[in-house]
Amino acid sequence: MTTPPAPNAAPSPALPASRASRLLHPDPTVRRLARITLLNTLGSGLSLSVGVLFFTRFLGLSAAQLGFALTAAGLCGTLASVPAGRAADRWGSRPILVALTALTGLGTACYTLVGGYPAFVVLACLVAVADRGGAAVRNALYAEVLPARERVAGRAYLRVVTNVGLGLGTGVGAIALQVDSRAGYLVAIVADAVSYLAAAVMFHRLPVPGRAGGVGEAAGKAGKAGAVRGERGTARRPAREPNPALRDGPFLLVTALSSVLALQFAMLEVGVPLWIVQQTDAPRITVAATLVVNTVLVIAFQVRATRGTEHPAAAARACGRAGLILAASCLVIALAHGARAELAAVVVLAGVALQAVGEVLGQAGTWALSYDLAGERAHGAYQGVFNAGSSASMMIGPAVVSTAVIGHGLAGWAVLGALLAGAGLAMGPAVRWARRRGEAAVAL
Repeated sequence: MTTPPAPNAAPSPALPASRASRLLHPDPTVRRLARITLLNTLGSGLSLSVGVLFFTRFLGLSAAQLGFALTAAGLCGTLASVPAGRAADRWGSRPILVALTALTGLGTACYTLVGGYPAFVVLACLVAVADRGGAAVRNALYAEVLPARERVAGRAYLRVVTNVGLGLGTGVGAIALQVDSRAGYLVAIVADAVSYLAAAVMFHRLPVPGRAGGVGEAAGKAGKAGAVRGERGTARRPAREPNPALRDGPFLLVTALSSVLALQFAMLEVGVPLWIVQQTDAPRITVAATLVVNTVLVIAFQVRATRGTEHPAAAARACGRAGLILAASCLVIALAHGARAELAAVVVLAGVALQAVGEVLGQAGTWALSYDLAGERAHGAYQGVFNAGSSASMMIGPAVVSTAVIGHGLAGWAVLGALLAGAGLAMGPAVRWARRRGEAAVAL
């Protein structure tokens, strides 16, 4: 996406203006967030590369033990999103995010010290609580520091940076894998911990408009709900008031549908590799190629996919198109079964390319809806609930895809495709319900 330069800003002399705008976002806040994201995801890529091998080979965990610990951690992380969002509404998203990010870094560092299995399970759960809670609060922070019209495009830009950071971190992690020593794995994990602690410091220094000492100065009544807003529109509600997002039926429905669409990530990360290895004659290297194809296409098109999603109805249409494209990708991937090796690889990669297109459209649409349907009310609470849905999908997705799809051939992929298409197309009625409810509330 070619973004126009900021007023009175001169383009880099080393690059044409259009190319420079592609590489460097014109909004200084987004640039600061991008630096934080790049640093943090570099560390995460390192840790992801070596984590499983370190836990199983050097901590002595069995595959079953590791699976149980990660499932328990996923559940704890899902449950942490809602209270973390509420805490952000009460005390401010920045201080809560700083605390949770620092705790994630400290917890990650403790992996190098943990001894027994019970301690590992407890530590994994604590790290997941801090990490997933931090993700919810981070999304609320975006609502505070970015103007409403720039939130979705800003998140798209940061997602591109995330993919770049993870890719670079994973590449460096390959060195640790090649060295294959305890010391190398420990260095990678400690580097990840340091990246979280550095990110916490950078978040602490991030300016939040309309705040002095973390408290919104410009306050006023937010409609009939009685919410108190900060200058940039972040709602402030008394801690004793029920969570507004949990009482918002249309928003809960959109969250559930978004969680179903998020099954595509388990499809890519678990379903496609298992399908390639177990059910096709495609070379095993095709597994790595699918991740490369997805990463490149997301980096190339995620920002562009946000165009036209400024209004809820348009965002819902983007989700509908995403669901249909994801369904088509499922059917194409299924056709690789029984094909000769080279053709099977080409078919799978074509299906993954479709999946990437559906992914960028779906992410753009659901991000927009997560902010638009919340309005300017209690962004922490709304993002906490939305993030809980995403975390739940991440937790159960691998089991759903591996048991319900793989081994059932075309029928399994067809069912998954129908589920994704249905979730995308149902966004339209859900958004119309939300608009009717909003109009009725205004009329009261």
